[in-house]
Amino acid sequence: MKLGLIGLLQSGKSTLLSALSGKAVPPIGSVSIEQAVVSVPDERIEWLSKLYNPKKKAYATIECLDIPGFSFAEESSRAAARKLINQIRTVDMLVLVIRAFESSTVPAYNGKVDPQRDLLELKTEILLSDLELVANRVEKLEKEIKKPSKRQGQDKAELELMLKFQAALEEEKPMSTVVQSEEELELIRSFGFLTLKPMMAVINIGEKQIGQEIKLDTDMQTISLSAEIECELSQLDADSRVEFMKDLGITESAALKFVESCYSTLGLISFLTSGPDECRAWTIKKGTNAVDAAGKIHSDIKRGFIRAETISYADIKALGDEKAVKAAGKARLEGKNYIVQDGDIINFRFNV
Repeated sequence: MKLGLIGLLQSGKSTLLSALSGKAVPPIGSVSIEQAVVSVPDERIEWLSKLYNPKKKAYATIECLDIPGFSFAEESSRAAARKLINQIRTVDMLVLVIRAFESSTVPAYNGKVDPQRDLLELKTEILLSDLELVANRVEKLEKEIKKPSKRQGQDKAELELMLKFQAALEEEKPMSTVVQSEEELELIRSFGFLTLKPMMAVINIGEKQIGQEIKLDTDMQTISLSAEIECELSQLDADSRVEFMKDLGITESAALKFVESCYSTLGLISFLTSGPDECRAWTIKKGTNAVDAAGKIHSDIKRGFIRAETISYADIKALGDEKAVKAAGKARLEGKNYIVQDGDIINFRFNV
């Protein structure tokens, strides 16, 4: 899973990435795209590791790209922002970081902290970026279909689809609202259109705003967190972190809530493998069957799939160990078409 963190100048994206990854915040004015691999916190792996004492434990990971802050105030900065936007077409999901915190030392974008304005501006520029790409493609296809070729039929079908997308974008509707089939998505997948991607908004608040409900007029999933506080928490040891959170009235790490929200937005779950060699979380799409989940581990396991020996994490935690789960009749043998559930602990039997 690859996320693109985008936002206007001084929104706090880099601080958020630092909080998630421990990576140092780049200097103000940096124009390079920062990248970090973030381990997904998972108390299930912690618990299973205490049970099995494995040689290795491995968490699911998220690859995060921090795109330099955008400014659309002037034509030169707008052009630079458009180039940056085009560099994130390979990500799986966009996270829009929206500033809501006040600061006497960090200047506000366009002189005022206005979360709703900033969200609208970001969404508009994302939409315009797709519109430009679609318009260029339409112009090219209109020329191509006039020339006899083996691709003429395919080009005509693509042109029809692109014109539909162009009409939607010109009405300020994302492309995701007019896609009608997987076949359509497959036809345009290589373009990396941004308004087809899942999006989530992170409202970056200040310490005094913790516990307050900040609403934005949007249908996308939204969470509030203080990137600065989360960054400070990430640098503390476990005991100090608990004490600091208690002082601030925080009951749950916002970094964990962020990851859970990303998984939810993308429709992802984790299944687990466990034993004395390794305890590991594997990320899959919700609705994935057992044989495809096996392929996540190795193609040979998928090819030679026999069955999936399955127990749920909830059962093993409640009953204490694998032996007790089997004695209670809660261990299951599942076939290829079994839909894997979040928290399933699976041992795949296979033969190649």
